[in-house]
Amino acid sequence: MRARSIVALSALVVVSLLAGPALGQAPPRLPDGRPDLQGVWDFRTMTPLQRPRMLADREFLTEEEAAAQETQVAARRAQLLEPSEVRTEPLPAGGGGRAVGGYNDFWLDYGTTLVDDRRTSLIVDPPDGRLPALTPEGEALRQVGSLIEDLPIPPPVRVRSAGTGADRPEDRGLAERCLVGFNSGPPMMPSGYNNNMQLFQTADNVVLLNEMVHDLRVIPLDGRPQLPAGLRQWAGSSRGHWEGDTLVVETTNMTDKTGSFDPSATTAIGTGLTVTLTERFTRLDDDTLLYEYTVDDPVIFTRPFTVAVPMRRSPEPMFEYACHEGNYGLLNILTGARAEDVAAR
Repeated sequence: MRARSIVALSALVVVSLLAGPALGQAPPRLPDGRPDLQGVWDFRTMTPLQRPRMLADREFLTEEEAAAQETQVAARRAQLLEPSEVRTEPLPAGGGGRAVGGYNDFWLDYGTTLVDDRRTSLIVDPPDGRLPALTPEGEALRQVGSLIEDLPIPPPVRVRSAGTGADRPEDRGLAERCLVGFNSGPPMMPSGYNNNMQLFQTADNVVLLNEMVHDLRVIPLDGRPQLPAGLRQWAGSSRGHWEGDTLVVETTNMTDKTGSFDPSATTAIGTGLTVTLTERFTRLDDDTLLYEYTVDDPVIFTRPFTVAVPMRRSPEPMFEYACHEGNYGLLNILTGARAEDVAAR
């Protein structure tokens, strides 16, 4: 019953996204007749994962509301790019009370457009556009960190960017240690930068190469079984098959060192031990790849939920994101902490 519901929901999302100019366009195909999903795909967007509470039952924005939001973000971006034209007074001491965080906003790239159908959230199910409630175990395993201060987090650290201190590397987040990217998943999540994925395709395999930390997943399509339950991997064990023109990828065997789901780089919910992730890739037209995923973890969440992210074709190539090579960030974090230890004696 649940599988039929997911298929029906997927069809509704596709119909919604096809309501624009793409209607009637057949996706390009490879010689074997399968849709050609290959290319570099950009998944950045202003649309939030969860519907803002102030929008309540508003599933879509009006054209005017969407245009106003995009104009506001574009104007703010222009100010950041040309500070000499918009600021004549120096900033107050301490940056005016605003935390810088890991990066100045100039370097962040959350996107300047909403999804084409103007949805108020990337979550398409439940209907309220919000993450479902957590089970008691999910609440107990919820980790929330911060980029600028340390908060108590039970080990192991599952958040991507945060930590419990700086006594050792294992106290820092997974992305800070370059173990996993903070948006590469699985599942892939629009985030602050490096929101690109390159897809390669043959009759027997699909390869997903994420720009963030150049994470790579090779997904067989030959019907082989998942790995044994005792063999756990950072990105799990992925197996793919075709349902009509949609590539379906099921992933299990994730590790307890990662969250069941990470709604942000500084939040991890549950562990990967009990989650099944189902991803769907549908080529809508030359420039759009619909990426949907369903998170099903009855130990952590009270019900499954589904997210839809339309990816846009990028004309640009991807460049290697060398996370560790020449990276002195973690070294400096630990060195600074040791200097504080000495000063405190």
